[in-house]
Amino acid sequence: MRSLFMITLGMVALSACSPKEKSTAPTFDPAENNPGGATTVSMEPFASFEHPAANMPKELKPDFHAGKALANQPWVKAPTVTTMRDGLGPLYNSRTCLMCHIKGGKGFVPDNGDIPMLSSLVRLSIPATDSPDHQVMLQHHGVIPHPVYGDQIQGQSTSLAHQLRHSQKDNDQLKHDIPPEAYVFIDWQTSEFTYPDGRTVTLRKPQLRFENLGYGELGDNTLTSLRVAPPIHGMGLIELIPQIAINALADAEDGNHDGISGRINHIWNNETQQTVAGRFGWKANKPSVKVQTAAAFNGDVGISTTLFPGQPCSPQQTSCLAAPTGNDVKNVELADDLLELVVKFNRNLAPVERRNTDQPEVIAGREYFYQAGCHQCHNPGFTTAESDRDPHLGNQKIWPYSDFLLHDMGPDLADNRPDFEASGSEWRTAPLWGIGIQEQVNGSKALLHDGRAQTIEEAILWHGGEAAGVKATFISFEQAKRDALIQFVESL
Repeated sequence: MRSLFMITLGMVALSACSPKEKSTAPTFDPAENNPGGATTVSMEPFASFEHPAANMPKELKPDFHAGKALANQPWVKAPTVTTMRDGLGPLYNSRTCLMCHIKGGKGFVPDNGDIPMLSSLVRLSIPATDSPDHQVMLQHHGVIPHPVYGDQIQGQSTSLAHQLRHSQKDNDQLKHDIPPEAYVFIDWQTSEFTYPDGRTVTLRKPQLRFENLGYGELGDNTLTSLRVAPPIHGMGLIELIPQIAINALADAEDGNHDGISGRINHIWNNETQQTVAGRFGWKANKPSVKVQTAAAFNGDVGISTTLFPGQPCSPQQTSCLAAPTGNDVKNVELADDLLELVVKFNRNLAPVERRNTDQPEVIAGREYFYQAGCHQCHNPGFTTAESDRDPHLGNQKIWPYSDFLLHDMGPDLADNRPDFEASGSEWRTAPLWGIGIQEQVNGSKALLHDGRAQTIEEAILWHGGEAAGVKATFISFEQAKRDALIQFVESL
């Protein structure tokens, strides 16, 4: 039966091309239907990015669910009797991990300028100089944080006045003891794109607006970058991709003259105290699931760990520095063993099986995906390395559709904010697995790093720089081909 199915798939794929067209897509591999290999989970009973890997040993599941509980339970202001979960902030963006990574999926950006941003954040920095201090900071931090506001805007604080701002917003007698850094709003600027066949698509671009700046003006030289919380499934599999396999896809000088480079972001690993290759984050500026998780605890929730000790307060934020902490006997708010539980939860979140793979449009769309050249950055598959720590995640054939490299995406997508070796126009290729069920998981339509795209078509039309040629080919396709390519991506 499987052989007959494969023959049928091959016939349909070939019929997608005109008689003069030669197929550019590789032969379909049935393994593509299971993006996470043996870890892949079903869509039934509902689309979810919070399921543990399907092949996760039974004895490891208690730690997974304990980590999920820690990622989901809200942190509270210190001091309190709840000593295992106090230490929130004093400045923060979210009380929990999953308040931004909603149900393991993407965060939201407001659709209009009347709603403050809650499940996304704004990165901050200033241009670096040649001073020795700045050079050391660049090596270890990747950017020069804003001298007052640090490396990201934290829109919430433990201040009672902030907590009650919605219920007592007209009460100007209630003053902040620790002012939140700012309330961020997005004013969307729209434009029309017109295809050669006359069809139009409305595109939107975010314009940030900062209100209630708690510590003075940002300054004209402040660099900002809006970031939407990304989905977190499959992170343990990504971590086990051999670096040599990613290196093999890099072509920093475009030696093959195909217009696609692909660079590794060399970054600082707080855990090993070494410069290593990055593979997590919108700019590939984090090396591992553990460092990514601990950094998010510190920057987003205001929780210290041994990897990121101290509070997220700059020297100028004296009330923040003076606030009580939730530190334990080791002077951190989240002990190593509890951090490890959340890391295990993140590592074992499973990719979801592909959908509609037998539909002719999806099969044809696969061909057009390769014809357009999307695969040059959205590299389909890898095989994970064997792992003594997580043997069930090792030696898996996976299909994340990313090369985990930096690519210049052109001026329209540029944030003009360098991060380690990533330039202001370079972004890591975002994995595509699960993109088709993103909205079903939690309702978020936000695509790209700042959520400006609400559909896969809009995301493609924002591509530029190294992807300009790929976008041009997509635009040149007749609408039926464009629709088929999009349906293929939605099936991933």
